[in-house]
Amino acid sequence: HPHEKILVIDGHTGFTGGINLADEYINTKEMQKQSGISVSCGTYYTKLFDKMIWYSSLDHSIAVSLIVWNFTKDKKQTIAGLFHDIATPTFKHCVDFLNGDYMKQESTEDLTSYMISSSEKIMALLNKDNIKLEEVNDYHIYPIADNDTPKLSADRLEYSLSNALFNCHLAKLDTVREIYNDISVQTNEDGIAELGFNNLDVGLKFVWITSVLSVIYRDDKTRYSMQLIADILKDLSDLGIVSKGDLYTKKEDEMLEVMRLNGYKDVIDTWSNACEVLTSREEPKGVYYVCHGAKVRYINPLVRSSRITDKSRVAQEMIDKNLAYDMSKYVYLDMKLERRI
Repeated sequence: HPHEKILVIDGHTGFTGGINLADEYINTKEMQKQSGISVSCGTYYTKLFDKMIWYSSLDHSIAVSLIVWNFTKDKKQTIAGLFHDIATPTFKHCVDFLNGDYMKQESTEDLTSYMISSSEKIMALLNKDNIKLEEVNDYHIYPIADNDTPKLSADRLEYSLSNALFNCHLAKLDTVREIYNDISVQTNEDGIAELGFNNLDVGLKFVWITSVLSVIYRDDKTRYSMQLIADILKDLSDLGIVSKGDLYTKKEDEMLEVMRLNGYKDVIDTWSNACEVLTSREEPKGVYYVCHGAKVRYINPLVRSSRITDKSRVAQEMIDKNLAYDMSKYVYLDMKLERRI
């Protein structure tokens, strides 16, 4: 059960209260559909990424709301955190690649308000709780829930810790617990509330983890996989086989089956069974390739209200190494990608 998986991370009082606060909202069909979407942006389905577990967009959203609750005890901010990915489509940020938004990866967020307002059940719950739509349809207005890179927010904290623990195996539970328990609400250089660390050594552990994760989020095999899925979706969309609505109703395994049944079985099978991608400085001929950058996700957290890079040369070096990752090569597998219908 996703609640159990999240609860073991934190022992703060009030955590279970966050679950009780949002349970009715979690059980709406609009939130439950997120259980069929992996946070991996499609990479869960290929052997390029080893030992991944199923961690859904619903798991992530619940955990973000619990973190917001833990640090704010504010109902509106908690529900805004829960809803922040309610407009996430199948294959998550692959659809941003489909929309040409691989550098910012924000192209689907405009639908958040629509998803909430078009749900009779959610709107009834909000009315019962005396909460206005505009108080929960944009978690960007709450800096503990979300803020600009490279600051630390509940959203970035959640996917950093869950990816480090469950999928990328960069930290064990004791380290995750140590990191989480060291965090408090602080005031940043702009006079705005922000999550930060109380101890430099713990902050450094977090910077190491997130610097490694940052490269994983945009490395060659990740960019290749996300663009491949996006291009197949575009092809099937152009042919009228996949609609925009399908991205919000079909589960990922269902969409993969649509791809297989409509000319892409060999492509999906080759990608699914691949263990490594190939790269080249020269444009490869006769194969499908990807050659572009992607959004850079990194965190330069506070330590006692100052940026960790102002306190530690080691932290600066870790972040600099992360930012220097080369995304200029051509990435490919030994296969073509063409319309096969």
